Amino acid sequence: MTDLGKYRNIGIFAHVDAGKTTTTERILKLTGKIHKIGEVHDGAATTDFMDQEQERGITIQSAATTCIWDDHRLNIIDTPGHVDFTIEVYRSLKVLDGGVGVFCGSGGVEPQSETNWRYANESKVARIIFVNKLDRIGADFYRVVKQVKEVLGAVPLVMTLPIGTEDDFVGVVDLITRKAWVWDGSDDPTNYQVTDVPEDMKDKVEEFREMLVETALDQDDDLMGEYLDGKQPSEEELKRCIRKGTIALDFFPTFCGAAFKNKGVQNVLNAVVDYLPSPTEVTPQPEIDLEGNPTGGSALVDPDYPLRALAFKIMDDRYGALTFTRIYSGRLKKGSSVLNTFTGKTERIGRIVEMHADSREELDSAQAGDIVALLGMKNTRTGHTLCDPDKPATLEPMVFPDPVISIAISPKDKAGMEKMGVALNKMIQEDPSFRMETDEDSGETIIKGMGELHLDIKVDILKRTHGVEVQMGKPQVAYRETITQLVEDTYTHKKQSGGSGQYGRIDYVVEPGETSSGFQFESKVTGGNVPREYWSAIEKAFRVSAGGIPFARCQGDADGRCIPRCGFVRDGV
Repeated sequence: MTDLGKYRNIGIFAHVDAGKTTTTERILKLTGKIHKIGEVHDGAATTDFMDQEQERGITIQSAATTCIWDDHRLNIIDTPGHVDFTIEVYRSLKVLDGGVGVFCGSGGVEPQSETNWRYANESKVARIIFVNKLDRIGADFYRVVKQVKEVLGAVPLVMTLPIGTEDDFVGVVDLITRKAWVWDGSDDPTNYQVTDVPEDMKDKVEEFREMLVETALDQDDDLMGEYLDGKQPSEEELKRCIRKGTIALDFFPTFCGAAFKNKGVQNVLNAVVDYLPSPTEVTPQPEIDLEGNPTGGSALVDPDYPLRALAFKIMDDRYGALTFTRIYSGRLKKGSSVLNTFTGKTERIGRIVEMHADSREELDSAQAGDIVALLGMKNTRTGHTLCDPDKPATLEPMVFPDPVISIAISPKDKAGMEKMGVALNKMIQEDPSFRMETDEDSGETIIKGMGELHLDIKVDILKRTHGVEVQMGKPQVAYRETITQLVEDTYTHKKQSGGSGQYGRIDYVVEPGETSSGFQFESKVTGGNVPREYWSAIEKAFRVSAGGIPFARCQGDADGRCIPRCGFVRDGV
């Protein structure tokens, strides 16, 4: 049994193209998990194993892997940076104990970095910061540190300073040891030397080290008192204070480097071990009842406690559905039965595997603190709790965002209809932000997602993975309109079908009501005798119109604007 104090469950997250996957690749190389570095731009990165990821050079789905550094077990999840796949970051942070926020040295704090940081704050995940790509033109470590303070409202605790800038960036200075780490520029990240601080940096090193010491010692009044009396803290005392403050989210240790040029990643790995929490050092997951109310209990991270595990991701591959699961307490054994508190049914654990991107290693059992994938789970979905059947409990579920864009799709031939339905159901199980519905009026299949790229990837997966060729409509953003001012209009009905025919005219007024007052109808007959039995038919027609005809029927004009009195209504208007 592995000592839980030597577990680190971490995620790598950032804005798209900040270098998350490249950083992960260097971590795998340094820990001996891989022997050859694969580059994102070549489509050879270990954790970008989908065809769509390799072609586009971006991460689409989170990938899990496990490696060893300094006798510590690191369970790492590499997450996407594109806004369309934010859900992958959210559900990963939900089950992780710590994270590495990667920021581009030239791009700084970008929009998706801000979103991911907010998710991490909500999940109360301790983090370290890695300012990457300092070899790029326009890179400025100190500017990014300032942005972290101003944009994120966070306290960056600078741990390393860059030696040189842009093309002249050669290494970093460790402020704890006052030593310079200088790499030789080769493709091997282990080719470096630890030397004295360059003469022209000594003043800046002392300035930033003093800020580091003062911030860290705020965590220990006794050490702060000794420091004010002139006694310098030891390295061990400093690290202990930094660890305490990092876990308490009081500040975030900040490192710098250039992962693509193999510089600075060792310092990040050391920081993961030294400063990020083990599973036993984070607040235990609260237990709730089936109505979502807290029970007062919690899933203590202990292998000897009753089983509590959360399924946070479903992935379908050629061997069947994989259920990625974080075990919070207890043990999970191959062939055992567990209770799914959402369905109320027990399920048998077919196989337990430890994932390394798309490859796997069979396990006989797993324990509290582990992140594993389960095979054979037929009714378990994202956010479901698996627990001991004799001592049931439910963990706090996940809340997923609603889709913002939709398109109509149809198979190119009738034979593909059933095949498309089966494939879409599997894809919905994998991705809770992906939805499907059938338009009641047109009978079209509508797929909904978080953006055009999200839906484009899904259609590509339908084609390549499931062998379903589909035709796509135009993407449309789901939105609602409302009445903002009084409008008067007239409608004349004429119908000649032999005999005297039909003729009728109504003058009507549409005006905004009170907020949330809903539809209200009032009839005022003037200047003629309208039989009362017609009133209800007229009211019904207005109610149907106010209820809305699906917006897919209303395409708007050439610029997408609403066409006045076109006869159609958009999305609930």
